[in-house]
Amino acid sequence: MNIFIAILGLGLLVLVHEAGHFFTARAVGMSPRRFYIGFPPAVVKVKRQGIEYGIGAIPLGGYVKIPGMHRPAPSDLDTFFGPARDEAPEVHAPIEHVKRKLDEGDMEGARAELSKLEEALGRVELSRVARNGAQKGLAELSDGLGSDAYWRQRTWKKVSVIFAGPGTNLLFAIILFATLFVIGSGGYRLGFSMDTNAPIVHTVRSDHPAAAIGLRPGDRIVAINGQIVQEVADVPALIQKSDGGPVRLTVRRNGETVRLEPVRPRREARLSPPRAAWESVRLTGVITKEIGASLSRLVRGNRKEVSSPVGIVEGSSEALNQGAQTYLWVLGLLSLSLALLNLLPLLPLDGGHIAFSIVEGVRGRAVGREVYERVSAIGIAVVLLLFFIGLSNDIGNLGG
Repeated sequence: MNIFIAILGLGLLVLVHEAGHFFTARAVGMSPRRFYIGFPPAVVKVKRQGIEYGIGAIPLGGYVKIPGMHRPAPSDLDTFFGPARDEAPEVHAPIEHVKRKLDEGDMEGARAELSKLEEALGRVELSRVARNGAQKGLAELSDGLGSDAYWRQRTWKKVSVIFAGPGTNLLFAIILFATLFVIGSGGYRLGFSMDTNAPIVHTVRSDHPAAAIGLRPGDRIVAINGQIVQEVADVPALIQKSDGGPVRLTVRRNGETVRLEPVRPRREARLSPPRAAWESVRLTGVITKEIGASLSRLVRGNRKEVSSPVGIVEGSSEALNQGAQTYLWVLGLLSLSLALLNLLPLLPLDGGHIAFSIVEGVRGRAVGREVYERVSAIGIAVVLLLFFIGLSNDIGNLGG
């Protein structure tokens, strides 16, 4: 059951991401063609004001179709209409007319020729495969040549629509963290913070019990009141378990085991919403810095911090075992990680689309499709490499 909930949580984050693209596109005057909860094919769908809303058969995440993400290219005609041309040579000339207009950069002329091609296709007999390919080609090219096509929009609109996906994930994380600070505060604290990946002390507040017993940044907490600490989430749970009674920390410091004197934790007052919002933003900044540092360590060859969806689901499932609040902290961390990953300047990630939109705005014209395809091939290779590194780490962890 925990694994199922963990998968649904990931799906929710993807849905939030896609909803950001969808509603921002509508707000700036673009017309998305589809918005699905889940992924196609559709189980249920309805069309309203030219937009197809549906529930996908794959119940994970969401799907948004924004028309004309790329400038139509002459090679698109070969991809979509090749089978139709082979079966009906009489459509060869209309296809070539559209290709020539695209090659000349005459988009209005290409639209006119596309209408003639549609008429020519309606007069010939085609197999189901050729007909389906031609119909898809007509729809895609019509979208790409339309005035509301993504590639034809002003730079600020394109950047806004693409940034809205990771931006919504970022906002979701901040709101979730703030909510948890409000409902989860008021517990017992010793006054120190830890790294996000291991129970290693990051900072110690001088006016709190942790400083009084000599806890230092860099100490690795190995036990609390004799109970072994295996991960970051164990530390606050064991401190709360003391219910205000004495807490004895055992730490590793410079290769030696050090047992600190017992101390009573301080009961914190509940945070007000404004204070919780500020603490949430501050925490988001700390985590962002740590994620950036982990990417730097990855470039230098430390690949142990990378995880795949397998490890993410497993970690989320373990967090659920420790309670709903622990899981929600993890969900917020995942939402933030999804936002930052998507902002990497690699196609087909959102950051890559933002970078190309800015380049196109500076150049004053669209980048050629072949450039997009070559850069996308590099980006996909990098993403796949990260996936397989994460998967190998997760398999190794599952195997002990």
